[in-house]
Amino acid sequence: MANRAAIVTGASSGIGLAIANMLGQEGHGLTIAARRPDKLEGAAQELRDAGYEIEVVAGNLGDEDTVKRVVSAHRERFGRLDVLVNNAGVGIGETVGEMTIKKVDLQLDLNVRSIILFYNECVEMLKTAGAEHRRALVVNTASIAGKHGQAWMSVYSATKFAVVGFTQAMHRELSVHGIKSTALCPGFVDTPMTDFIKQSVDAQDMIHPQDIAEATRLLLKISPACIIPEIQFVRVGEEV
Repeated sequence: MANRAAIVTGASSGIGLAIANMLGQEGHGLTIAARRPDKLEGAAQELRDAGYEIEVVAGNLGDEDTVKRVVSAHRERFGRLDVLVNNAGVGIGETVGEMTIKKVDLQLDLNVRSIILFYNECVEMLKTAGAEHRRALVVNTASIAGKHGQAWMSVYSATKFAVVGFTQAMHRELSVHGIKSTALCPGFVDTPMTDFIKQSVDAQDMIHPQDIAEATRLLLKISPACIIPEIQFVRVGEEV
């Protein structure tokens, strides 16, 4: 059994799968979670083929019972938690006055509520890891839209501002327990989530999922005394 273990949400493709693969390379046993069982199992098989120990839980990650099921399965399989990656998220563009409340709630639940629920369920295992090696880590995928409000994507922006703020609060609350919290704030990343913009922005000109994974690898390597609270990823030529 691996001597370190991680949970990665939204791990069926894109950023989540890239980070999961990196964590496997770094010797972590992995619990991966996402909404669609078929797509998640495909990602799990890719990770197993790479030689990593994998637990798989599919379900709605904005739902409290699902979150508890993910964490329970992870605890039973690995018995410890060193890294939590809250990557699951969704972005839906709508103008104010024409918003679909169901879509608003979906973004609030998956982008914000899920992160809060995972911290709440995982904190004791993270504290145990933090007491052991002072390198327990929580990575929360925000967005550059969480730094600069975006028209048409206003609800998505609001949720990602919330992710940045909650990450800052968790840093203040949990860093004394050896638990680091970092918000990742990328611009357009070449994933299925950005397919809507690829007629205007070529995929080759987007940030790559591996860029995000390598930045996360850095977070594993820095000393226990150092915390990087936020990383922004901006495409070449864009304003900072």
